[in-house]
Amino acid sequence: QLQLVESGGGLVQPGGSLRLSCTVSGFTLEHYAIGWFRQAPGKEREGVSGISAGGVTLYADSVKGRSTISRDKAKNTVYLQMNSLKTEDTAVYYCAAVSSSRDEVYGLYKEDYDYWGQGTQVTVSS
Repeated sequence: QLQLVESGGGLVQPGGSLRLSCTVSGFTLEHYAIGWFRQAPGKEREGVSGISAGGVTLYADSVKGRSTISRDKAKNTVYLQMNSLKTEDTAVYYCAAVSSSRDEVYGLYKEDYDYWGQGTQVTVSS
């Protein structure tokens, strides 16, 4: 059974940092692309960052330069380090997975991902 569990969300002041974790079970990161998405109240779910099965990374323009995605295959965990957080980063953050070959690079389109976690709330506020 494929499962994704997010953690690491919380309340942080503007300019602060958070590291989100996505721990997966039932599959290995070498055969799946992982994406991070977020959804703010009243808005569509949008892609934030992704890492392909081969390790290629992608970032949305909104977080580029402020965020780093990485993975620890031994721990079956993908991380999203977010720095210089802004109030507009406030949202529920989800990780998602799609079966993939090492050569494929998926974009940040939610329709492409098949498996989703339950989400973790990130609130940026003073």
